Amino acid sequence: MRAAVDLNLANWDERALAHAAPGTGYVLDDYVADPAKISDVVSFDAPRLGDVSGLQGVHLQCHLGTDTLSLARLGARMTGVDFSPAALEQASALAARAGADIDYHRADVSDGAAVLAAAGADRYDLVYTGIGALCWLPRITDWARLVADLLAPGGRLLVRDGHPALLALDQDRTDGDLVLSHPWFERAEPTVFDEPGSYVETDHVFTHTRSAEWNHGLGELVTAVLGAGLRVTGLEEHRSIPWKAMAHMVGAPGGEWALPEDAADRVPLSFTLQATKPA
Repeated sequence: MRAAVDLNLANWDERALAHAAPGTGYVLDDYVADPAKISDVVSFDAPRLGDVSGLQGVHLQCHLGTDTLSLARLGARMTGVDFSPAALEQASALAARAGADIDYHRADVSDGAAVLAAAGADRYDLVYTGIGALCWLPRITDWARLVADLLAPGGRLLVRDGHPALLALDQDRTDGDLVLSHPWFERAEPTVFDEPGSYVETDHVFTHTRSAEWNHGLGELVTAVLGAGLRVTGLEEHRSIPWKAMAHMVGAPGGEWALPEDAADRVPLSFTLQATKPA
């Protein structure tokens, strides 16, 4: 397990530097130039988040902090957490340039609660996990317990992520066929990928191209959240996702990507899960 985490850490440290460069999909300079800019991801989530003004929030697996900053601009008092020092350096720099008061901490699922408790902020009104995060976690039950530990009584969770159905598909096909080729259910051993690029356009030539990922079935996720003592308040499946996961996908509103119209109803591409901690 440690070897898989180290593999991913090297991959994400390198990605952070490439993603922060001018001209990539993260367009960090735009957040500095426009104090009202909100990320497409948070804009999608906003109707489900509702009014977050004054809430104490924590963004798990925050990467470069564009979504963390966006939540802060919606009025939440935000903390960001990631396991990549390179990502946290970029996220902190972005917050400083944008004039946002956001605390960032290095932690992962195993020590997140302890790290935030040591920082004096271990209970939150909102735990937010953004898109493309859960597949990097070996055990979804550990993540659910961390969320429950971090939430204050009455606090809530919102997570939107790639649907396990999408993650089980062969995403390298170019013929438009939807073929299951990867595990749907969580396994002890990860699926290891070796991919030369990233999910955003970049000229960077990557050295650390291998990554280890775990899929988690929707039933496994819901069961883990319930098992951690939370109450599920919403579960939606969506026909779009914020990255072009397959070559034949077409652009959709809000920076999203979707399957062509004749295939749009065949498989969900992302989901939103909401839950609360009993008061």
